[in-house]
Amino acid sequence: MLKEFKAFILTGNVVDLAIAVILAGAVGSVVKGFVSMIMMPIIGMFTGGSSFADKVIELSPAIEEVLAENGDVITKAVPANNLQYGAWIDTIISLIIVGFVLFMIVKAYNKAKKKQEEAPAAPPAPSKEEVLLGEIRDLLKK
Repeated sequence: MLKEFKAFILTGNVVDLAIAVILAGAVGSVVKGFVSMIMMPIIGMFTGGSSFADKVIELSPAIEEVLAENGDVITKAVPANNLQYGAWIDTIISLIIVGFVLFMIVKAYNKAKKKQEEAPAAPPAPSKEEVLLGEIRDLLKK
């Protein structure tokens, strides 16, 4: 069973898949950084100077309760309940950018693949009969 697992893990497809997953995580981080650190401040400049990530709709405000128990003062904070539509817009823009980048990669891959297919194939090697006939011809010339 260990040998089968080793053979499975060492096949090219599993290794390629592992590399693809690791690269996808790295590319995801780069795209998320690009969207949040570069694109959104530029877009935010046109929408009032703030980042989309800060845009929220407050459904209920934050509450700070002060409880007195046995002479001790206990503060209990309940956070605000918000719809974070700005972060969702960031995610949508990130999806569009990732989709566009993947489209460009697939387009370049298909173009390179097409060029490989268009490359002329080497002429086929002569068959055994042709080689034999060529040898006979050469012997008859002598």
